[in-house]
Amino acid sequence: MVQNINKPAKTDWPEDNDELFALYKEERNVAVRNEIVNRYTYLAEIISRKFLNRGVEYEDIYQVACIALIKAVERFDPEKGFKFVSFATPTIVGEIKRYFRDKSSAIRIPRRIYELYQKVNMAKDHLSQELNRTPKVDEIAAYLNIKPENVLEIVESWNVYNIQSFDQSAYNDDDIELHETIGDNDTEFERIENKDFLEKSISKFNEAEREFIRLRYFDRKTQKEIAERMGVSQMYISRLEKKVLERFRGMLYK
Repeated sequence: MVQNINKPAKTDWPEDNDELFALYKEERNVAVRNEIVNRYTYLAEIISRKFLNRGVEYEDIYQVACIALIKAVERFDPEKGFKFVSFATPTIVGEIKRYFRDKSSAIRIPRRIYELYQKVNMAKDHLSQELNRTPKVDEIAAYLNIKPENVLEIVESWNVYNIQSFDQSAYNDDDIELHETIGDNDTEFERIENKDFLEKSISKFNEAEREFIRLRYFDRKTQKEIAERMGVSQMYISRLEKKVLERFRGMLYK
């Protein structure tokens, strides 16, 4: 299990994180790196918590997040003008997702779990249309004539066997944005600023891509809403988003 990185004996590190990053870039000293990691472990903790209830222990997820945080510190270039959290967050999320994908590669979903989950999903879709909102667990249970705890057990079992399902929901369609993955209710997450990266990079995209970025990441529109606004299919917007994300990743790691 990865705990907080042991702090070096030195106590007179620069209080300003930018100065500390500059010092690390100059010296590439492990003690400086570890001090930076200690200052940003909150980021690994926040992100790790949002991947709970997927059939994997929190400590395992946190360990992966901490390793990714160390990698991000080592690869970060402060001279590019981006904030570290803007760089580190997709790195940590990506490593966690890769861990889940690797873990799920050898798992086969039992037919019984698959069929039960499909019933829950169908009930959820039906009630969503009927109620014009996302149904509650007890409403789904009443519709299926089962206990609410049975609904939760079915969903949990599905998550255990089909770990990749969260990866699809986190990256496809209307759930790509990090603020949706992390959650707007985390006050700590207000410290994470991603728009500075978008604002500095947007000029490198063509007009259609800039319009998409503005609608998706600044106006918080869904893929469906963007498709309607731009007069194209949602499939086109999905492909456009993947293209934009690939270019963003290239800019981050260039």
